Amino acid sequence: MPRFHCPAPLAAGAELDLPPGAARHVQVLRLQPGDTITLFHGGLGADAPGGEFDATVLRMGRSDVRVLVGAHRAIEREAPRAVHLLAGITANDRMDWLVEKATELGVASITPLMAERSVLKLKGERADKKIAHWQAVAVAACEQCGRNRVPLVHAAVELARWVGTPPDGALRLLLSLREGTAPLGSAAAPGGPVVFLSGPEGGLSRAEEDLALQHGFAPVTLGPRVLRAETAPLAALAALTLL
Repeated sequence: MPRFHCPAPLAAGAELDLPPGAARHVQVLRLQPGDTITLFHGGLGADAPGGEFDATVLRMGRSDVRVLVGAHRAIEREAPRAVHLLAGITANDRMDWLVEKATELGVASITPLMAERSVLKLKGERADKKIAHWQAVAVAACEQCGRNRVPLVHAAVELARWVGTPPDGALRLLLSLREGTAPLGSAAAPGGPVVFLSGPEGGLSRAEEDLALQHGFAPVTLGPRVLRAETAPLAALAALTLL
């Protein structure tokens, strides 16, 4: 059954117009009145309705779709451990791929990091558009993979600004090639939230790694091979959600 993100209030028995993006998708699929779909709110707050709702298409307009919200199903497909990625912004469409796959793997949130070696530099209106685009990528990934909670893509930030306000109580891990790193599996005890920091192409600079270490990040390794900037955080995310 097709699934669509609908951030509007959802309740059994309510009639509503789908958001423009979802409406266009319904029209592309050539659904007709009487066809059934699945809706999810996607919010992360305590007041956001979790789970998902059945819905029936009532009317197909030229640019709008009206549905009747049906039964609620208290289904959640979240990872057992909250992993927050602080990931160096990669070039071209690789960041899109990272956001998409991280969402599928259950990431709790993503903060694009404007590192010293990041090729893509974001500020102003361009930054706002990129963040909105990556958030839309996360929404689409949730629609595809079955998640009912959309991970938040935070505003892009430099490490020096971010380290002052990390998530409370989270274990902080830094992907590093320096000597003295511990294997990820031994550094991350089971349970509890994690912030995983990784750099862009070329990795974090020595100064950035030193700054992270000063703010409680523990250096870890994923093994003897050097992974691409968009692959390493995904490998770590997959491993962390299984620990």
